[in-house]
Amino acid sequence: MENKLTELDLKKLNSNKGLLALLSKEPLSTERAIRFVDYEKRLIKLQTEIIRLQKWAIEKNERIIILFQGRDAAGKGGAIRRATERINPRHMRIVALQKPTLDEQTQWYFQRYVEQFPKAGEMVFFDRSWYNRAVVEPVNGFCTQKQYEVFMNQVNNFERMILESGIHLVKIYMSISKKEQAKRFEDIKSDPLKQWKMTAVDERAQELWDDYTEYKKAMFAKTNTEASPWKIIRANRKTEARSNVIKHILASIPYDKNTEI
Repeated sequence: MENKLTELDLKKLNSNKGLLALLSKEPLSTERAIRFVDYEKRLIKLQTEIIRLQKWAIEKNERIIILFQGRDAAGKGGAIRRATERINPRHMRIVALQKPTLDEQTQWYFQRYVEQFPKAGEMVFFDRSWYNRAVVEPVNGFCTQKQYEVFMNQVNNFERMILESGIHLVKIYMSISKKEQAKRFEDIKSDPLKQWKMTAVDERAQELWDDYTEYKKAMFAKTNTEASPWKIIRANRKTEARSNVIKHILASIPYDKNTEI
């Protein structure tokens, strides 16, 4: 049984967002609906602040890279959408690269990512990044052991050069449980509007869970450096994860919080 509702709780539930949250998912849960209304309120404040961050970056010609990694269905895309939906699209890009072309396969591995780097005053969000070679590629046999080793030997120096060039780099890893991943895959498969998200790689993710875990641990051990640390966001609860993503972005970049918007 849910806790007794306060006057403030009833006010939240009687709002448009509260009623929508209450009726949009079964079974009905006042606790979940109130939590969603609180989340929406927090989100507006955080999105207002990320607008301020972007305005500062534009005015100061700053360059910002925010990269997202994580298991399939961990909520990377949803977190990026919430972080970017209010900011100026002319000074922001979301990069989600397809598998490399034949020409790109002959290039230096990092080259096609470098080509997507921000210009002055721009924020670039990578929905997966060069870290595919640290986990996804070796687990699924998309690279050789030698290619993996070369990547792991080069990546910290690569990021040091990024930072020394004056680019702000924020690395976020979205973390979910095996049970939650399985649940999300079932939701995707049963929703005609989401079925396109399932890939052959996704289909094997549960089977290869332990392999992903081992490579993920190796990635953190090697690349979670003082200069370029990872932030692990617990993402089983999507709303909480999205708020925490934006909080971390704001905390990671020393922008002027007095910038007018």
